[in-house]
Amino acid sequence: MSIQKNRPGLWQRLMQAGLVTQIMIGLVAGVALAWFSKESALSVSLLGSLFVSALKAVAPLLVMVLVISSIANHKQGQKTNIRPIVILYLLSTFFAAVVAVVFSHLLPQTLTLTAANNEITPPSGILAVLNGLLMSMVSNPIDALIHANYIGILVWAIGLGFAFRHSSDTTRAFLNDASDAVTYLVRIVIRFAPVGIFGLVASILASTGFSALWQYAHLLGLLLGCMLLMALVVNPILVYWKIRRNPYPLVFTCLRESGVTAFFTRSSAANIPVNMALAKKLNLDEDTYSVSIPIGANISMAGASITITVLTLAAVNTLGIHVDTGTAILLSLVASVCACGASGVAGGSLLLIPVACNMFGIPNDVAMQVVAVGFIIGVLQDSAETALNSSADILFTAAACMAEERRIEQQA
Repeated sequence: MSIQKNRPGLWQRLMQAGLVTQIMIGLVAGVALAWFSKESALSVSLLGSLFVSALKAVAPLLVMVLVISSIANHKQGQKTNIRPIVILYLLSTFFAAVVAVVFSHLLPQTLTLTAANNEITPPSGILAVLNGLLMSMVSNPIDALIHANYIGILVWAIGLGFAFRHSSDTTRAFLNDASDAVTYLVRIVIRFAPVGIFGLVASILASTGFSALWQYAHLLGLLLGCMLLMALVVNPILVYWKIRRNPYPLVFTCLRESGVTAFFTRSSAANIPVNMALAKKLNLDEDTYSVSIPIGANISMAGASITITVLTLAAVNTLGIHVDTGTAILLSLVASVCACGASGVAGGSLLLIPVACNMFGIPNDVAMQVVAVGFIIGVLQDSAETALNSSADILFTAAACMAEERRIEQQA
């Protein structure tokens, strides 16, 4: 009888634990299952797939409805602080490229180039990247929602939001109710994060393992080291510049509650609902985060900037090409622009490596071999890149909102 009484108590304590605690339990359980039974771990992959698919499905609708409602119900004279957030996004992306250049010089890497994957077609240059971004902006709104084209979704949502500002109070109230309804659905999806993370971790470890990564351990170490430096040093400095107090409590909160989920979903788009929920938990201004977080998913790309720069310079070192200071600075700018365009190009940051390689006259077939190396280490590289990118979105949004609150308090 005593055992039966204790079981509900243990389950109740588990259910009452914080979401992050539950996610960590799911993570450990996934590792344990993959360690003890590979077949069982593969069989739970459906749980992870369902969770990621649900996040990806709800994210475009969430962005569209929240942005329209936020702008339509925005009060005249109320500041949204979007500009300082965008500046932080761009500074972080550029500094990430600079960090990658510096450490690639201090710890030069070389590659064992393999056969290229000719089925992948990268953009032909920066103009092609910018052209793709512009075309995404004028995409059909239904098509943008179906294909999760967040640039197109943002453009249409902003336009409709301003149009609805001239509508009746009833219409604006309906938009606000629609925003609350979608947010409620998102909360339901996020509650399944522990189960989803359990399935993702177990299936990834069981299906891929990490044996293929040892060949490129030094290169992977450089990539992950640069990303950690950005997450734990450079980004906190930028946050301190805004809020003028210890940034690390906020930094660790964002890494724990946003970065962990993004690491395993490996999708900035899928993590938009997670960041929205965290912004609400931090009591940030909804007019600000409903717009800044979707924007961040497109242009806050420090991780992508590091990937493009490190792999490009590894190819440069392999081919014995000299890189002077001016060229290094230009590479940082090119990598930053390419990184901001990564979300609009199929294949993510890896397919933008040939654009940077083109700066050094590296032939496309060789550049595509570098892309192939990127896919080999992509299990960890892409996970860490997404965690850095997505956690920075909510980090800089929170920093800007806190800085505005501090400014208002000082004026009072």
